[in-house]
Amino acid sequence: MIDTSFLEGKTVAVMGLGKSGTATARALTAAGASVWAWDDGAEARQTAAAAGIAVIDLLGADFAGLDLLVWSPGIAHTFPKPHPVAAKARDAGLTLVCDVDLLARAKPSARTFGVTGTNGKSTATTLLGHVLEAGGRAAAAGGNLGNAALAMPDLGPEGRYVLELSSYQLELVPSLALDVAVLLNITPDHLGRHGGMDGYIAAKSLVFSRLRHGGTAVVGVDDAHSAAIAAGLDAGRANVVRISAEQRLDKGVSAQDGVLCDDGHYICDLKEFGRLPGRHNWQNACAVYAAARADGIAPEVIARAFATYPGLAHRQELVAAIDGVLYVNDSKATNADAVDKALCCYQTVYWIAGGQAKEGGIDALAPHFHRIRHAFLIGEATPAFARALAGKVGATPCGTLEVAVSMARDLAALEAIRGAVVLLSPACASWDQFKSFEHRGDEFRRLVAELPGRRAA
Repeated sequence: MIDTSFLEGKTVAVMGLGKSGTATARALTAAGASVWAWDDGAEARQTAAAAGIAVIDLLGADFAGLDLLVWSPGIAHTFPKPHPVAAKARDAGLTLVCDVDLLARAKPSARTFGVTGTNGKSTATTLLGHVLEAGGRAAAAGGNLGNAALAMPDLGPEGRYVLELSSYQLELVPSLALDVAVLLNITPDHLGRHGGMDGYIAAKSLVFSRLRHGGTAVVGVDDAHSAAIAAGLDAGRANVVRISAEQRLDKGVSAQDGVLCDDGHYICDLKEFGRLPGRHNWQNACAVYAAARADGIAPEVIARAFATYPGLAHRQELVAAIDGVLYVNDSKATNADAVDKALCCYQTVYWIAGGQAKEGGIDALAPHFHRIRHAFLIGEATPAFARALAGKVGATPCGTLEVAVSMARDLAALEAIRGAVVLLSPACASWDQFKSFEHRGDEFRRLVAELPGRRAA
């Protein structure tokens, strides 16, 4: 747990009692702060109260005595409509911050890496943490994944914090100072929360405004939005390193056809590393290589660490091989662009998709429809996905994940196509049927574990 004793004796409100909010309330209480915690959900409030966290209705509280308001990033504070507590806080002159900002205040001299992007940031974050540890650094990865910021370990003065930063978090971190800032890519996502595409791009761009003078900016140039941001970065203020998985860069880090190069010089062949399949993972590897080199880690050490990376849970995670069919958990793929990355890796896919639909639907996946042997649809998005697939891909409404896994298994076993994959890659949020994408992926694992058949060792 991060020591937040700089807030000892202060009165701090915590809005939202999910994973990050609960960790924040606990850290502040342990540090001697007076905590006012609130969540709109009765169950979350009851759980917090049972854990000894003081629960106070922030809408009815007097903010005159409040020193700070820590905001859970998942709660809207601007678009599509500000939460009433956010509006009340701003009227009281309070700046909203998230738990990552408290980490930055608690560790102002720590060496800190920030990773953002529409897709790939969780893999890049965990891979970078793995590489830093392989390079002999004390490192911890967290933020928007895994450990909440204030639940991360105290690494001391030589430690490295690798933070996955969502667009929501980047709006709430005025104190954050990054030594390395990474932007992987930008495609449409969370548009309602940012007032449209321009607002979303602006939020992602904030990662570079948090970069220390003389730090390293690592930025993808394979999409037009990110390339435009790269062109606008001040090379006098930061060391700008461009990355690409689609073209070979004479200046920068690239992985055309999976061959990792630094300023055009061969480093390693990423196709040799089974936990980093596909172009999207090659982009992640480029970003991690650039960030690790900025921390002084030798190229050969980075390449060896790539070979030992265990992979990321819920992101193209190989769950089992049963009767020659692979079962892959890609529950973290909550939009079409993320699913695109998975479909590119396989030729024969029994696709489990659906949930709570996001912007854009699945029409963008049409170039990969030939890879989909059959689709098994679940959740609220079933009618819309069925319409998008009609006449192009056979699709079966299944309702639940349990039914989808069973039906996908039966068809894959019947057709017995070599190299077939049952892929959970939903292109949707999980909240219609599950607590989170992690919950959805855990359920997929459980269901696959119960399937009959001969399993590969």
